[in-house]
Amino acid sequence: MTGGPVLAVDQGTSGTKALVLCPDRGVIGSGTAPVRPRYLPGGLVEVDPRELYDSVVAAGRAALAEAGTPVVAVGLANQGETVLAWDPATGDPLTDALVWQDRRSAPLCAELDAHAEHLRRLTGLPLDPYFAAPKMAWIRRHATGAGVVTTSDAWLVHRLTGAFVTDTATAGRTGLLDLDTLAWSQEALDLYGLGGERLPRVVDCDTPVGTTTAFGPPLPLTGLLVDQQAALLTQSADDPAAAKCTYGTGAFLLAQTGPEPRRATSGLVSCVAWRLGGRAAHCLDGQVYTVASAVRWLTDLGVIAGAREIDPVGGGVPDAGGVTFVPALAGLAAPWWRGDVRGSLTGLGLDTTPGHLVRALCEGIAAQVVELASAVAADRGAPLTSLRTDGGLTRSALLMQTQADLLQLPVEVASLPDATALGVGAVARLGHEPGLSLREAVPEWKPSAVYEPRVSGEEAAARLARFRAEVAALVDRSGTDGGSATGAA
Repeated sequence: MTGGPVLAVDQGTSGTKALVLCPDRGVIGSGTAPVRPRYLPGGLVEVDPRELYDSVVAAGRAALAEAGTPVVAVGLANQGETVLAWDPATGDPLTDALVWQDRRSAPLCAELDAHAEHLRRLTGLPLDPYFAAPKMAWIRRHATGAGVVTTSDAWLVHRLTGAFVTDTATAGRTGLLDLDTLAWSQEALDLYGLGGERLPRVVDCDTPVGTTTAFGPPLPLTGLLVDQQAALLTQSADDPAAAKCTYGTGAFLLAQTGPEPRRATSGLVSCVAWRLGGRAAHCLDGQVYTVASAVRWLTDLGVIAGAREIDPVGGGVPDAGGVTFVPALAGLAAPWWRGDVRGSLTGLGLDTTPGHLVRALCEGIAAQVVELASAVAADRGAPLTSLRTDGGLTRSALLMQTQADLLQLPVEVASLPDATALGVGAVARLGHEPGLSLREAVPEWKPSAVYEPRVSGEEAAARLARFRAEVAALVDRSGTDGGSATGAA
């Protein structure tokens, strides 16, 4: 890599992480600031938008202070599907931000069910409250008709620079972008009742969009990218066939598919990976809604004292003791798309211990990721050879070993867990120095640990079969008319 340091800001669900990335010395400064979403009854998840912006500024300033050296540019990664209404004249929020996990737009999705397959072909996305368009439509129908309604990145960028833009990859997470033309789809907008909306300009991810003084000195904002695609860039720039999974609030498995969109047939999302210098790359994307949030749930119940206890508590027993945990605490995402399904714990006995529950949770998370990996292999027409992983929960050796066991493939853990920030930092560098190649901008990918499967294929298959049977029972009990999406295999 060349050039000076850049500030990379990853605005996430539960906090913002900022890194100062030096081309020669790597990470030379970091800062964090918490964000506290409100989890409300009925699947509602919202957050004060001011908290998002304040966390960006606080984390960025802390990273710059620790680095103690000037930076040449800023990159901003965002949550993707979190939306709000705001006043473009003042920049003031007009609503709370509806977080990507929010399910309040499920009835609106049900109304559009007859158009679900057409929307999926048009935009690459299934009809589901997870994505931005249903939330935007809900705000317009139930909250306010004033101002503009956008994903959180457009608001943050406007607050930082005054520009009204969104990057191509984030626009692809709305359900309003034509997957073939990479322009706003009037047809999709009309179906969602958003036909008259003023939408941000869709720009390449490495486009200089303006200057910000929020972090102190004037700095150009030259990189924008949705969080999971930023992590994919970090982990597959050297190998476009690699698949990555980020273990955070949820788990997100993405795999590149090349310069042309490839419609998924196995329940995954087809979307833009990024567009750099006018050239688009596409990917397949699958989600597990509750991962770290399921760990927090166990913590709130007093089963463990936090994620740091996953390994010591789960490691105290040899297996899950017959317990099966489907951690669908916010519904099932890809490849099922059944937001109405709730989680289950089965096989409990008087001998069940906290260790068994922890192991069962690890198996439940890992089993869902296996389903995503199988869908990627089917849609790409080639099996995965390994899985590259990042995110806070990769610190759990128990979870990573369980993932390798059930996947029956090596699991390679990123040497730096902040793959999203590294990716958006690379994009900011490309925006600041257009002559750079992708390989020059992205740090060399190196695993800090590789977990090989320790159980037989037969044992892995038996454990997966138990999990799939529980999922099938949950889906069956919820009925066939409770889901808000279609298009799953």
